[in-house]
Amino acid sequence: MTDVSPADDLAARRAALTLLEAALERRGGIDEAAGAGALQRLDARDRAFARALTLATLRRLGSIDRLLSPKLTREPPARVRSLLRLGVAQLFWFDTPDHAAVSTSVELADREKATRPFKGLVNAVLRGLLRDGAPADDPETLAPPWLLARWQAAWGPEAARAIAAEIAAEPATDLTVRENGDIEILAAELEAQALPGGTLRVAQRGDPSLWPGFSEGRWWVQDAAAAIPARLLHANAEQTAVDLCAAPGGKTLQLAAAGAATVAVDRSAERLKRVSENLARMSLTAEVVAADAGAWADTRTFDAVLLDAPCSATGTFRRHPDVLWAARPGDIAKLAAVQTRLLDSAAARVAPGGRLVYCVCSLEPEEGEDQVRAFLARNPGFVTEPCAPGEGGAPETSLTPEGWLRLLPHQREGGQDGFFIARLARA
Repeated sequence: MTDVSPADDLAARRAALTLLEAALERRGGIDEAAGAGALQRLDARDRAFARALTLATLRRLGSIDRLLSPKLTREPPARVRSLLRLGVAQLFWFDTPDHAAVSTSVELADREKATRPFKGLVNAVLRGLLRDGAPADDPETLAPPWLLARWQAAWGPEAARAIAAEIAAEPATDLTVRENGDIEILAAELEAQALPGGTLRVAQRGDPSLWPGFSEGRWWVQDAAAAIPARLLHANAEQTAVDLCAAPGGKTLQLAAAGAATVAVDRSAERLKRVSENLARMSLTAEVVAADAGAWADTRTFDAVLLDAPCSATGTFRRHPDVLWAARPGDIAKLAAVQTRLLDSAAARVAPGGRLVYCVCSLEPEEGEDQVRAFLARNPGFVTEPCAPGEGGAPETSLTPEGWLRLLPHQREGGQDGFFIARLARA
């Protein structure tokens, strides 16, 4: 359970309602809404409470809707359902006293003209669930049914259940350390666990910018799985490297820290600002270019090319549970077409004898394994350069027979993002 106390109960919960609706309406909605004026006017405690409650609700959304279904004889307006979802999350998965969870939900309903007629329903449903008692945990209720079915077909029923179980877990914060020699020192200062490959896993909560080593540029936040692709390039000071679709820039920082002359390309000039800010904080340099990676006119070739392609992002649900509920079945085919275009463009930028690492933070084979098989079939000048067991800090269970990496969230104790990674070489 999460323990975050608001300064203003109703203001914080109204903000959570706004965040939840934004998360369910569109991909990335929770981050956009969190930066909007109304939420920014709240004090830090209320913003933290609103975000924590929203994430707790999204992590249990499948279970919550299953609890609500027999209590509702007809579908209420969407805002009322969102109110109920937040109330249920507080009853069973958030450190909120039962009376506060019910009373604040009813009071919120009473505050708005559209929801006022349903305040009795909100009260009755939440009190009815309280009488029923805390529900048993069932991982298969946590994922959208269509995604769970896909995971069962792709990875088997046991793995799919283990993946789904990770949805409810609040993740630790992973850090990539700039200098390998600093790992043991920082592990002690941050009371962190050193993971294979050089990642530090920090159990403490709070604002990472206040932790030891941040202002000195000794580390940056990056999931353990997300740090593996750049390591597989083994870039060094004698090489050139390009990070395509670079924002928010963790992999660019890795390549630059390895000494490679690095170019960061992303179509979003706004998101590239964050890349530049992180480079400056880390005292690293890279050329930053705002361009569509698939249509970038630059004719240079590079020793190391990294393509972290746009994808459904279903593997990032531990920190972004909204991706599961914003995703639609049709998205995967549309994104696969984008990945094909970007992968062919990336291949043209690989120098003779150079390496190309393709990766996606997706659990869907169409965006990973199927993409690389199709790419190799139409590009005979490239071959797979197989990964070694445990290379880059990857769990050995993630190594596929082809020598690629299929990282599933449950393969590492404490979890990790889901990723597919393939290292290819120009013959």
